[in-house]
Amino acid sequence: MPVVVVESPAKAKTINKYLGSDYTVLASYGHVRDLPPKDGSVDTEHEFDMKWEVGNDSRKHVKAIADALKEDNALILATDPDREGEAISWHLQEALTKRRSIKKDTPVSRVTFNAITKEAVAEAMKNPRQVDMPLVEAYLARRALDYLVGFNLSPVLWRKLPGARSAGRVQSVCLRLIVEREMEIEAFNPREYWSVKAQLSTPRGQEFEARLTVLGGDRLDKYSLANSTAADLAVKAVSSRDLKVQSVEAKPASRNPSAPFMTSTLQQEASRKFGMGARQCMNAAQRLYEAGYITYMRTDGIDMAPEAVQAARAEIETRYGADYVPSSPRIYKNKAKNAQEAHECIRPTDMSRDAKSLKVSEEEQRKLYDLIWKRTIACQMEGARMERTTVDIGSGDGQVVLRATGQVVLFDGFMRVYEEGRDDVVDEDDKRLPQIMNGENVNFASSLAAQAEKAGKDAAILSENAAVLGLQHHTQPPPRYTEATLVKKMEELGIGRPSTYASVITTIQDREYVRKEKNRLFPEDKGRIVTIFLLNFFKRYVEYDFTAALEEQLDDVSAGEADYKDILSNFWRDFSAAIAETSDLRISEVLDVLDDALAPQLYPPREDGTDPRICPKCGAGQLHLKTSRTGGFVGCGNYPECNYTRPISGEGAEGYERVLGEDDGDEIHLKSGRFGPYVQRGEATPENKKPPRSSLPKQGRDYLPGWGPNEITLEQAVTLLTLPRQIGEHPDGGMIASNLGRFGPYIMHQRPDEEKPVYVNLKETLDVFEIGMNRAVEMLAEKRANPGRGRRAAAKPLKELGEHPESGGAISIMDGRYGPYVKWEKVNATLPKDVEPKDVTVEMAVQLIADKAGKTKKKAPAKKAAPKKAAAKKTTAKKPAAKKTASKKTAAKDAGDS
Repeated sequence: MPVVVVESPAKAKTINKYLGSDYTVLASYGHVRDLPPKDGSVDTEHEFDMKWEVGNDSRKHVKAIADALKEDNALILATDPDREGEAISWHLQEALTKRRSIKKDTPVSRVTFNAITKEAVAEAMKNPRQVDMPLVEAYLARRALDYLVGFNLSPVLWRKLPGARSAGRVQSVCLRLIVEREMEIEAFNPREYWSVKAQLSTPRGQEFEARLTVLGGDRLDKYSLANSTAADLAVKAVSSRDLKVQSVEAKPASRNPSAPFMTSTLQQEASRKFGMGARQCMNAAQRLYEAGYITYMRTDGIDMAPEAVQAARAEIETRYGADYVPSSPRIYKNKAKNAQEAHECIRPTDMSRDAKSLKVSEEEQRKLYDLIWKRTIACQMEGARMERTTVDIGSGDGQVVLRATGQVVLFDGFMRVYEEGRDDVVDEDDKRLPQIMNGENVNFASSLAAQAEKAGKDAAILSENAAVLGLQHHTQPPPRYTEATLVKKMEELGIGRPSTYASVITTIQDREYVRKEKNRLFPEDKGRIVTIFLLNFFKRYVEYDFTAALEEQLDDVSAGEADYKDILSNFWRDFSAAIAETSDLRISEVLDVLDDALAPQLYPPREDGTDPRICPKCGAGQLHLKTSRTGGFVGCGNYPECNYTRPISGEGAEGYERVLGEDDGDEIHLKSGRFGPYVQRGEATPENKKPPRSSLPKQGRDYLPGWGPNEITLEQAVTLLTLPRQIGEHPDGGMIASNLGRFGPYIMHQRPDEEKPVYVNLKETLDVFEIGMNRAVEMLAEKRANPGRGRRAAAKPLKELGEHPESGGAISIMDGRYGPYVKWEKVNATLPKDVEPKDVTVEMAVQLIADKAGKTKKKAPAKKAAPKKAAAKKTTAKKPAAKKTASKKTAAKDAGDS
């Protein structure tokens, strides 16, 4: 009975169902070994020898596999069919060999399947092979590079830029994209231009809209009408003339479907259509793959297996008819620069199974599957056929010509099932035009007044007959990246790989280098300073072409065409020299370089023509770039005599640090601290070292609507600064007060005979400003009547999910001090940041419990056995020693960002 090893328990359960009792299927729970977070894990002096260590969490899983091999002396490695999966198989084989669980007579084989179906698993078992060492060596090269960059560059950041947390081979290049886009936006100068359109009607009374294309006999371009004067003349020129149809031209057009999904395009489309983050998308896809519903979700390939193509064509004919099936199958070729090991596209394993028939309780999975199914079916459907009509309407003297365009779908083809989303709005006129005859006269209609009113008095010019409208426009800066457009850009540049996009984008947000607002990515000051530092001192290693070229070299390794140690040697020679050179610099020297590099953004010209580097508060000190634990800021050189500061994004810029206004002679500031943004009355002085301040109120994980850092007003800030609020004197003596604490709103009271005050949490944040005496006294009485029942103990579950389907025991969603979490027996699994408690299903909860806790589930027996309990205590005693490596551990962990 061979031992089959896969990564996850969910995958093990599905495969065990297909293989039956003749096999023992176990999970490795991901990578079993990693580089220890300490110096020398990659030995640069001895051919980059790598020292691996089995993680604490992985030891029990390796032991379980080793114990199974005592009974069944045969090992089948069935991890995922990519570079990471090959590496996990190699790690398992090496770890089990080292502990002598694999003997000389133990047969070890490797099998892969692109989909977890009975047929695919059975076929894979018939075709075993050995571990693919070129793929493993490509993994080793990436892991060594990421370790060398993260472990050596991150400490340089810590020393030179207080508050900076990490740098990484791919992470830092991805951050650069976001920072440079923000700098483009800041440097952008909008240009004014106007357009003119008219609402017209045919002799049969059917209305349509046309835009001005020719004025004074000259064809207009985008900027021809540069101001309101020119637009006014154009509106008058159009409205004062009789118009006639000069030409009607109808042209056939066609559209073909998009290629099936690969990892990057799936992440982009899930972001566009559902607002899913890259990690959220991949988590849902992982569940679908492990359940056997879709093929492997980490792939650069867009080709489809011939049998899948035939199944898709058959399903199209069954559902939509033969007219929707093209005469021959559609073949798609990969356009990516560096498509890694060839895999099939992401598609359903069964084309006849649509989202409605899917057996999943999680809506996120159902939506993603529906997207994959529709895209796969559509990619093999007939193209759409359309007719595009262009009508030119002009005056008899040739001075004015307007154009109307429209589109009619003659045959919807693939559009009946699916249309790809767009990242940015495309200005296309797809409206259907009425019947318009060449040579006939057209009349003005009066229906543009509402549009003129909506645009505003200064941005619109309406003709007397209200049928001709001039509209003001301004050119727009390039849009900030969404996760979808960032993935697309990284793919275009050849940076990173499908398996890394989600983790890289998540890392730069977790490091607080980037924040996500309304699905757009904004660089924080901290991220901007890190990027400018790297561009000035490690420019080569954040260049797009260098990173892409390195990816190509690593692909050569996976193809067996390059030696990975040669790549490491060439990289380390130059990189170590750059590290040594920068280590000798003083912080003041680094800040001077960054100050100069950021000067155009930090000190833009002032309207009054004064020196932008002169402090606006004291009028004498020079402004300089400074750093802190929370990032960078601009401060006066006369500190501490002058304590002027502002964010690096500029004077009066929208950001976390700015002056909101004045109240009672004090400036009210919005500032950013270790625990987030807060408001403060005045500045700290030697006489007043701790001026009044208050954090912005939150509602769960988010800011209270209307109270966020970019929304808060002076009046709201002044209200916050009245806290703690004195509600009134308690009948038993002592003042009752309300306030906002670290864990939310509360009231407090201490009677003269009490040693400690009593605290009661409030449900609604704004209750701190509104709660009255009667309710406060009542709540305090209830709390005193139930001493020992703290807020958390008394809290009811946010959601009850029922019994654990495998092990029994109630599963609940609880509101924890640090956010909502899944509770089952002794296991507490924190919800991912992008998941709301109401959206958690039993299936998702079980997976979170399993991911958290192979260990937690097995703690209960340990309490019963005295020897194990003693061992547990011994582990606890060692925890303080482990803390010594915490900072370097961060660097080593960051080395895994690609």
